[in-house]
Amino acid sequence: MQIEHAELSLVGDREDNQDRVAVAVSGETAFLAVVDGMGGHSDGARAADAALKSLMDSFWQTSLPVFDPLGFVHLALGRAHDDVVALGVGLSVDSRPRATTAVCLVQEGTAYWGHVGDSRIYWIRNGTVLQRTRDHSHVELLLREGKITEDEIVNHPMRNFVECCLGGDPAIPEMSITECRPLRGGDVMLLCTDGIWANLRDNEIARFFREEVPPQPGEHTTGGAPGKPGPQNGQFKELIDHLGMHAVRASAPFSDNSTAAALR
Repeated sequence: MQIEHAELSLVGDREDNQDRVAVAVSGETAFLAVVDGMGGHSDGARAADAALKSLMDSFWQTSLPVFDPLGFVHLALGRAHDDVVALGVGLSVDSRPRATTAVCLVQEGTAYWGHVGDSRIYWIRNGTVLQRTRDHSHVELLLREGKITEDEIVNHPMRNFVECCLGGDPAIPEMSITECRPLRGGDVMLLCTDGIWANLRDNEIARFFREEVPPQPGEHTTGGAPGKPGPQNGQFKELIDHLGMHAVRASAPFSDNSTAAALR
């Protein structure tokens, strides 16, 4: 399977960027990660840096292709949590660095993904969302319990309250990990922080990937050097750029850091 990827991180209307993103590729195995340092806590950027480094280290220290993908995702998220927790040793509970994250492993024509918090993963086919993660957030809990509707989430006063995250409490946080999903040509895996999806509906996000455009010769990521992703396809990168700018405009003048990693 040939793959192409792109990534983006915009500061939005904030003073600094506490989001982080990376794509790692080795042979025909790819690993994508986005991390959102929680700005309501001190050192959100440090938390994001520590989490991303931990996730990428887990990938590069694993024999590839990954023998146990589900186990790998679980252990990588757990290790990242421990590394962020370590930053807060000796600090009060409210001062400990924290972050949310979403990760996706793609190999042998299949995808596995997991997340903690409200960073999301979208599985998109022909401009339609086949599946997306459900946030570990208070409003998501209210939605599942039928106490609010999807339309009420946007203006809910607790829309940004995250129920679990990396860092803070040493106990392993709730993780949502998805079992093997078979991919078809043209499928898109999109990982993003809440700055992307905050004021966009799922169908608005998916429409950016409406057409199937297969990777062109010389533009796919297979065979990337260790530690470095392969070349980004220019046309695919433009789609991600347009999505990011659209998300920032939709949330202006209070847009958050807006970060995404995508693979097709």
